[in-house]
Amino acid sequence: MTTTSDAKAGADRQKIKAPVKICGDIHGQYEDLLALLELNGWPPETKYLFLGDYVDRGPFSVEVISLLFAYQLLYPDKVFLLRGNHESRPVNMQYGFFLECRKRFSTTLYDAYQMAFYCMPLCAVISDKIICMHGGISEDLVDLKQLDKVERPCDIPDIGVIADLTWADPDTSVQMYGESNRGAGRFFGPEAVKKFLAMHNLELVVRAHQVVYDGYQFFADRQLVTIFSAPFYCGTMDNAAAVMTVDEELVCSFTVMRPNLKKIKDKEKENQEKKETEQDKEKKVMVIKVLVLTVLVDLNQS
Repeated sequence: MTTTSDAKAGADRQKIKAPVKICGDIHGQYEDLLALLELNGWPPETKYLFLGDYVDRGPFSVEVISLLFAYQLLYPDKVFLLRGNHESRPVNMQYGFFLECRKRFSTTLYDAYQMAFYCMPLCAVISDKIICMHGGISEDLVDLKQLDKVERPCDIPDIGVIADLTWADPDTSVQMYGESNRGAGRFFGPEAVKKFLAMHNLELVVRAHQVVYDGYQFFADRQLVTIFSAPFYCGTMDNAAAVMTVDEELVCSFTVMRPNLKKIKDKEKENQEKKETEQDKEKKVMVIKVLVLTVLVDLNQS
């Protein structure tokens, strides 16, 4: 893991040589992370690039990020971790990671993770041809050397290169760039992708950040691909997870892990039982209120 002093001086653009496997959002789904590693190979035999969003939503964010940080420390040339928009205090304070740390461990642990998050790189380039980030491309990124000048630790602002790399989304409603409804980062269209790749002499954009049904989804005539690696996301969506393999010749392929249908049905049953339990509680409370009111009326009349 990059230290604070190293991060201030180091480049924010990771340079990785193929072959490598690329994973998208994990979001605290520890069992699914282990299943993906079992299916695709364990470090250090297999080289990995993770695109961010390790925490929040799922119940085991601490296990996910601890395992990945440990792998990065043990095998710094085999495991690469980029920063997602959820590796930011304002976001993970709200979507589960803070409460998980406070309930299971301590806020001191939470604060330590924030410092690590704020030092994480934002972008990676594979064999000089494939650019990877969590969110998307940026109109303000006119030279990749700009990324080498980013000082860390740093926060994620609402606008600019850092915001776009962690928050931006592809959108067919625009050709170039437009305002995003997320409140941070921007939308970008197929023409923007084409011009971005040509400007930087690149061939493909790989990003995460959005749930896609099959675990991966192409955009802009296959010049961009979205990878999502948390199957059955949040216990409510029947999406698959995908891992993208880039071989020595930069040929890309995908390993897809479908959600367990029994797991989905069990979760739906659990949610239904929970809903019925809550409804039963509400009914009991209402009955008690009616009884209390009846007693009070009887007392007033006597």
